[in-house]
Amino acid sequence: MSQRAHRGPGELAPAVARRRRARRGAAAVGAVLALSGLLFTVSARTADAGPERHAQDLGELSRQQAENVERMSAEVDALRADVERLAAEQNALSGYGVPTPAPAHLVAGGSVPVVGPGLTVVLDDAPADVQNGSVNGDVLVVHQQDLQAVMNALWAGGAEAMALMDQRVISTSAFWCVGNVLRLHGRVYSPPYVVRAIGDPDELRAGLDDSPAVRGYQRHSVEVGLGWEVSEQDRLELPAYSGATELASARVPADVEVLPGLPARPDAFPAPDEDGPDEATTRTEEGT
Repeated sequence: MSQRAHRGPGELAPAVARRRRARRGAAAVGAVLALSGLLFTVSARTADAGPERHAQDLGELSRQQAENVERMSAEVDALRADVERLAAEQNALSGYGVPTPAPAHLVAGGSVPVVGPGLTVVLDDAPADVQNGSVNGDVLVVHQQDLQAVMNALWAGGAEAMALMDQRVISTSAFWCVGNVLRLHGRVYSPPYVVRAIGDPDELRAGLDDSPAVRGYQRHSVEVGLGWEVSEQDRLELPAYSGATELASARVPADVEVLPGLPARPDAFPAPDEDGPDEATTRTEEGT
């Protein structure tokens, strides 16, 4: 006579327990597979988002940034034109006519495009096939100080307007080099670098010849092949300046005309006694 094994309360038969364990294992495997599929889907969608979501390299990031700057500069120019138009309409309605600045002021401020005779100067890195172990590699590329020397020499030679690459430069313009690329007003450029200056061509050439720094660059251009080209044009066309013109520190002194024919504003700049002792008094007190 066979005997059945005795099971306590709540204890399952071995076959039932095995089936339940199998079902729990299958459910766990299914959950893992579902999570894996979700992760693969998210990764695929992220990868297909294109360069607009994730730029592939620094070059792509730089290109996108340059495009953004160019787009925003165009928007700024359009808004500035709207402001000037609305201001002119408001002045006409009020019966108060704002004097037109002299052409020289407009040209110096870079607010209008200009044409005239001048020089074009091109600077470029030495050819890639230049192999000379005795030459420092820094000598083979155009540096920020090289461009500064050329532009300063042209200003000293009487340049009346100037452009670097495709942008007009004014008194607040600043550029710098990072590696072998140039950054100007938020845009990035690679060599060759082009400087255009409007003025008397002979005097501009004399300004270049009188600069020790420019002569040093010319010497290197002969020795290691740096690019150097100066050409004269009867008609150069330079664009108007495109960029911010707000000033944070400069102010017009009191009793000075902002524009010819426009009455001076006494409150344009505080008088010395309104903002402390004047400069002469301060120096006298410091010297005693």
